[in-house]
Amino acid sequence: MYINSIKSLFHERLISHYPVQEINSFFHLLTENYLNKSRLELALEPDLKLDQKDADLFLDALSRLEEEYPIQYIMGHTEFMGRRFKVNKNVLIPRPETEELILWVLNSNSERTELDILDIGTGSGCISISLSKQLSDARVDAMDISEEALRIAAENAKENKAGVNFIQSDILTLKSLSRSYDIIVSNPPYVRKSEKSEMKNNVLKYEPDLALFVEDEDPLIFYRKIGELAFIALNKSGYLFFEINQFLAEDLVKLIKAIGFDSVELKKDIFGSDRMIRALKK
Repeated sequence: MYINSIKSLFHERLISHYPVQEINSFFHLLTENYLNKSRLELALEPDLKLDQKDADLFLDALSRLEEEYPIQYIMGHTEFMGRRFKVNKNVLIPRPETEELILWVLNSNSERTELDILDIGTGSGCISISLSKQLSDARVDAMDISEEALRIAAENAKENKAGVNFIQSDILTLKSLSRSYDIIVSNPPYVRKSEKSEMKNNVLKYEPDLALFVEDEDPLIFYRKIGELAFIALNKSGYLFFEINQFLAEDLVKLIKAIGFDSVELKKDIFGSDRMIRALKK
């Protein structure tokens, strides 16, 4: 089967599901992943013929894309902060907004050394591993309730040569953290179940509910618990960072202030949505 025939098939079968630009992106991501060929290399080989094994990989991916299965799960990895991270159905696919959160953590602590850092709800490990790589003298712990997620995170740490200590624990049941920290960062579940109707199928059908959704009756449950634990565990001049639901930003700022934090700052993401909070413990 020829590569151009496969490309045409992608457009024919996916056009009712995705925009043309996204279909092209899927196709070129897969050619890089399966054939190790860039767009330029592919353009120079318009009559490239695939063996049956490679053709079957593309056709299987196409069938899964028709079902709106995430391209990152199909490939088994994604790029985040310039590094490759393994992902599967047990972990959320890292988003660009979370890269912004990490940059805010780094910029806020550029003058500090030998930091003790805790990432709560680490998932794929993208936050903890990225911080460990950028802050070589930091001691980084990462916590998650999911054994499957921690297995993926540990593989990512090994692949990226990052020194992270992984902890399996349910944050909602903890009475205290085991030690003190200079930075606590978290991207906890924050999508209200009532918001499901606004979400795309590739997220709603395939990414883990455990890492996404909270009950409408208490959507700040994770922020409250993490905030209370952090206020005790953070060292003097320590920071708490959250990625947040833009629709709950005002309520969350009030909550964090009520816990006792000083200088609670709200920050927008590149799309103009309230997406991050930084709180200082004096």
